[in-house]
Amino acid sequence: MSEDLHVRASRLIAQERVEGISGGDREWLDQHLAGCPDCDRLANATESAVRSLRSFSVPLPPALASRTQLRVFLRASEMRERRSAGWAAWAACGVSWAVGIASAPYVWRGFEWLGQLAGVPPLLWKMGFVLWWTVPALVATAAVLLDRADLERFRTR
Repeated sequence: MSEDLHVRASRLIAQERVEGISGGDREWLDQHLAGCPDCDRLANATESAVRSLRSFSVPLPPALASRTQLRVFLRASEMRERRSAGWAAWAACGVSWAVGIASAPYVWRGFEWLGQLAGVPPLLWKMGFVLWWTVPALVATAAVLLDRADLERFRTR
């Protein structure tokens, strides 16, 4: 028999125990095991090892369940706090946009006046006006991204 058939059979034996295999693969494996004593021994040994592992018990510390419940409770509390903080951030963002839109004409006139007073070319004071609105948004975006990165780092622990 080809070495590839035995490799495929051993891969299917392991895959069957972990994630299951399709009906066609199951039929092929059964036929192969019927004609190959080495692969059949491997399948029986694998089944025996899995059975042994399932019957093996690990003694756990008695306080493990209570510590786990405490950690879950603390994590749920933290998530509730983050959610409420998220609503506050959205409300602050909405107020900020409303104030920004209402004050835009006044800020424009202020930049125009300062630009004329200082003799700055119109392109520069207009760029200053644009930066007046974009820099806080960029800082807020960076804060949100850093907060999410911090949250992801916490999840991977």
